[in-house]
Amino acid sequence: MDVFKAVASRYSCRAFLPTPVPEKTVRDIVERAARAPSAGNMQPWRVYALAGKRIEELKTLMMPRMATELPKGEGTDYTIYPEPLGEPYKTRRFRVGELLYQAIHIPREDKPARYRQYARNYQFFGAPVALFFARESAHGPAQWADIGGYLQTVCLLARGYGLHTCPQQAWVSFNRTVRKFLNLPSHLMIYSGMALGFADESALINSWRSPREPLEAFASLEGFEV
Repeated sequence: MDVFKAVASRYSCRAFLPTPVPEKTVRDIVERAARAPSAGNMQPWRVYALAGKRIEELKTLMMPRMATELPKGEGTDYTIYPEPLGEPYKTRRFRVGELLYQAIHIPREDKPARYRQYARNYQFFGAPVALFFARESAHGPAQWADIGGYLQTVCLLARGYGLHTCPQQAWVSFNRTVRKFLNLPSHLMIYSGMALGFADESALINSWRSPREPLEAFASLEGFEV
């Protein structure tokens, strides 16, 4: 798959097949992704990959907590969305949520059903592989951006294997649990989780795509002669 197809076909998959992904495939993706750029070549990412019994242990640990701890969880190490969230970002976020729940026929007023769907984050949407991305607590915005670039590179490399992904900052809401489960050193903090596997193309929740703004809404081009 060429890079143009990989970018165009990437989406946040929220229903996976149980088909195992070989360790060598995950290892190759994680290793190749280290070609992502980073300021001063710091390569500030730290990756934890789980499969098999380990991912099942974490799913089992989380399952009984979903009924009482959503949506806030344990609180976050960092603020994911600014408060208040201004426009046009508030509208974009609201719209993508509406599209997601419309795809699976859950109305806005059915909050229990929405929470049940949200809880699937903590089962990795059925994916056989979980990735966690950690960063140095002392690092700043430039290193955060570097890890974001690494994460995107993982998503695109996964497409090269016919796999799909779902980046999951939802795991930041259970950062203390993840820290303990992974035995994370005190100087690291969780940046994001990610589900990885083969998409269940028959699932309604995978049938829609989040919209993107036209080029004119976010870019200006000047001085070109052709």
